[in-house]
Amino acid sequence: MTIRAVLWDIDDTIFDHTGADHAGMREHLEQEGLPEGHESVGRALAVWRKLTEAHWARFAAGETDFQGQRRDRVREFLARPLSDEEADSWFGRHATHYEAAWRLFPDVLPVLDELAGGFRHAILTNSSIHNQDRKLRTLGVRDRFEAVVCAVELGVSKPEAGAFHAACEAMALEPGEVAYVGDEPDIDAAGAIAAGLKGIWLDRKERGGRPELLRIEGLDQLPGLLLADTRFGAPDTFG
Repeated sequence: MTIRAVLWDIDDTIFDHTGADHAGMREHLEQEGLPEGHESVGRALAVWRKLTEAHWARFAAGETDFQGQRRDRVREFLARPLSDEEADSWFGRHATHYEAAWRLFPDVLPVLDELAGGFRHAILTNSSIHNQDRKLRTLGVRDRFEAVVCAVELGVSKPEAGAFHAACEAMALEPGEVAYVGDEPDIDAAGAIAAGLKGIWLDRKERGGRPELLRIEGLDQLPGLLLADTRFGAPDTFG
């Protein structure tokens, strides 16, 4: 079946979330002070990253809601009880620094330009439309995507097949007509494949392995992979 559209993850795929998160948290801790129990800023950043992954997994599994995973992250990181208002305030101050560091990866715009004439584009992300729509607009690429489908509003998240199918339905395409590109081998690539899409693992960190997956190390490799496997997609119907 011809690939007619590319469905994209956002964080650490087109947007350098890890870089912005680390830069923002470093600035935040310089102003707030290092929490008790963290011996250095570098160690604190590593702990924050692990907590982010753990609490996002809880959210994806339906064990908490979006705001709840944020509050629980802050409480565990600071290792002290906080009211919801206190946790929200601390996270909000961090978010200000985080957002100041938002950047696209440098390979994103060239590849979107190269694929624009042959493929339709949309987003599927395990976040909320409030966060991700604003992020895409701030980064100047919202108009590149005809649909933005988010787990919080959808009620189902990757790697569940229902999340991928909802994004395909938003474009009125069959799963076999859509390629999904994301930075996580299981949540993104393997989840997409199980749902009937063409899953592509963007391995920016060059972790390697997983020979059963289609793997690229940069988006510059994506056009050749797609064009070699399709009849140049479908005419652009966006707009």
